[in-house]
Amino acid sequence: MIKEELEKNIFQLLKKIAPETEPSELSPTENIREALGIDSYDFLQFIIALDEKLKIEIPEQDYGKITSLNSLTDYLINKPK
Repeated sequence: MIKEELEKNIFQLLKKIAPETEPSELSPTENIREALGIDSYDFLQFIIALDEKLKIEIPEQDYGKITSLNSLTDYLINKPK
């Protein structure tokens, strides 16, 4: 999956979690949770939605590695299948 396609999916899922925000305006290095004002429960719901949509399991110990758009897309692209 290419980075642009991943970002499109990420933005759609974030918009569902935080409908009053505009995820596509996130800076690539900006902290997703802080920028969109989402709490840990909403972030967990986002991770679950990513798993369901992309069929890529993200273990709980890796949640801290995916704080920004760049780190999330890099993680998803480089994660072993």
